[in-house]
Amino acid sequence: MSLTLRFWGTRGSIPTPGPATVRYGGNTPCVEVRTAAGALVILDAGTGIRPLGNCLVEQARGARITGDIFLSHAHWDHIQGLPFFTPIFRPGNHFRIWSAASEAEHVARAVREQMSPTVFPVTFDELGATVEFRALAGGHADADYSLDVYSVRHPGGALAYRMRTGNSRRTGLVYISDNELGDATGYDSPIDWRARLVSFTRGASILVHDAMYTREEYEQHRGWGHSHYHDVVQLALDAGVSRVVLYHHNPERSDAEIDDRVAECRALVAQRGAALEVIAAAEGLTLTT
Repeated sequence: MSLTLRFWGTRGSIPTPGPATVRYGGNTPCVEVRTAAGALVILDAGTGIRPLGNCLVEQARGARITGDIFLSHAHWDHIQGLPFFTPIFRPGNHFRIWSAASEAEHVARAVREQMSPTVFPVTFDELGATVEFRALAGGHADADYSLDVYSVRHPGGALAYRMRTGNSRRTGLVYISDNELGDATGYDSPIDWRARLVSFTRGASILVHDAMYTREEYEQHRGWGHSHYHDVVQLALDAGVSRVVLYHHNPERSDAEIDDRVAECRALVAQRGAALEVIAAAEGLTLTT
């Protein structure tokens, strides 16, 4: 059994529409995942969830839409698309919004308050769909997939997700949207945090990971909760994953610059004599585990 994922938002921090971001996209984080049985899982709810919602409504042709939305955290670029997610306005639809148990109350408040009358014309309580907030105390198991979580290094906290189908405890998808792999203070992480992350990621078919900075940029943003390209490649090599997808692109990064960074990462892999495939997340890109 396999998972199919489609990228609807690939940019970090703020939407960046324009001629320089056409190929890789300007929407903030959102990934659609489908199981072989058709279950809908949405990873993060940045502005990319708006076109996803429009697509879901068109495909449903009036039928009921249900799904699970797993938020890595509640920073604005990961929730700002929800007020424009058309399916939540339709009666009969049903969504569960999941977040870390320690942050669930704060996440629910943040999602609701971005639809308060001061900043948005329709309140959360006026939504037509049933929307439930759920806390992830550990992993999550559904009929045809399982999901494991790992706390990563980001100001305010964030979750990494590993999603697998059937009884498989191997391969699958690992999604790590915001995470600092570099040496930085201010995190309440165990001494062996990186070894644990490698173990969590090991053997994945696809690793989607924050690649916000170049090495030079990272030195100016140490402690901001994001990684540079070389560290991401090294994690993928250490974990023995098959394919790494560079994600959460810097809002200042043009398509041409992303091309250059991908080429740089591929050259690094070639120098190591490894078989790792390196690609960059692009809106509309579809992959299968």
